[in-house]
Amino acid sequence: MDSVPLDKANNYSKEIIETRHRFIEEKTGVKLQHVNQYSFDPDTTKGNIENFIGVAQIPIGLAGPLQVNGEYAQGEFLIPLATAEGTLVASYNRGMRLINMCGGALTTISGNSMQRAPVFIFKNSRVARDFSHWVKEHYQEIKAACNSTTKIGRLIRIEQYLSNKFVFLRFNYTTGDAAGQNMVSKATFVGVQYILENFKDIDRFYMESNLATDKKASMINILSTRGKRVTAEVTIPGNLLQERMRTSVESLHYHFGIASVGGFVSGVNNNGLHAANGLTAMFIATGQDVANISESSTGIIYCEENPKDHLYISITLPSLIVASYGGGTGLATQRECQDILGCYGQDGVMKLAEIMAAAVLAGEISLAAAISSLDWIWSHERMGRNR
Repeated sequence: MDSVPLDKANNYSKEIIETRHRFIEEKTGVKLQHVNQYSFDPDTTKGNIENFIGVAQIPIGLAGPLQVNGEYAQGEFLIPLATAEGTLVASYNRGMRLINMCGGALTTISGNSMQRAPVFIFKNSRVARDFSHWVKEHYQEIKAACNSTTKIGRLIRIEQYLSNKFVFLRFNYTTGDAAGQNMVSKATFVGVQYILENFKDIDRFYMESNLATDKKASMINILSTRGKRVTAEVTIPGNLLQERMRTSVESLHYHFGIASVGGFVSGVNNNGLHAANGLTAMFIATGQDVANISESSTGIIYCEENPKDHLYISITLPSLIVASYGGGTGLATQRECQDILGCYGQDGVMKLAEIMAAAVLAGEISLAAAISSLDWIWSHERMGRNR
């Protein structure tokens, strides 16, 4: 069987890329006309992709401006959304207009951490318990070993979970403007080496126990934070809901209660409507690791009806994993979208997290109103797949 053409000396050169194009045509009969069209130097994708052949062109739409009243994001922002789903940009744009009419979304970041979770196996549970005490007593030494690997990442705590004869250690770090999964893996590896050299009664260990829950939604991330824990909130007057969304405070509040019951019955781990929609579109546009949408899209909605016919609504994203530097954020089109948001580079990640949370809130409000007013299906008929 023929393998994909590879040039170990320069696997991003024009010649080897064209060789791969011919390989595709010979093996499949497909002559590339679009995948092979791109506007940047393929050499810039080193570390992001192997066996480069071209690009997947996903339409980018623009929503906003969106008023964000955050601690890091302050002002109006244009929101690039990369998606192939009709009505998505229009729906988010509708929610953003309503939020702007209410003075903007208040955003707050209340948590920040990235994890790696090795597991240690012992002869019996008593040795495991003794190891747990030892880790607490030697935390500062373990921390120094972890922090020695990076100028940016910092170990902030080690959570412990004991079961049977196992000790699961969940190392928590701050990671600057990077998402940080690779950073914390290296740091934890060095910390584990210190542990192995200084505690002799460990039978076996694994660098990851699945307790970090990489790219999986989980209750531990909802409770303890993975990435950024960020909340966006707004209070909407009832007359604006009637005028702009053709629904009422009472109807939306009532629907929130019913939807929460529906979520409980179905066994979902959050009560949001569709945070994955807006976040995925922003992830693709800004160069995030899209697989992180599995935990990032967990959305906890709360709303209340106040006596003055106003609706307070907020969403908390407890595990929003984003970066303003590193990974795919520096690729050509992704960098441009980061620049549109004014977030690329140092000190941009908190701002980006706040903007994304505010955008998600806009999408939640818009879809909830569309369901309440029965606009939802007809919007897709007019603008979406069935057009």
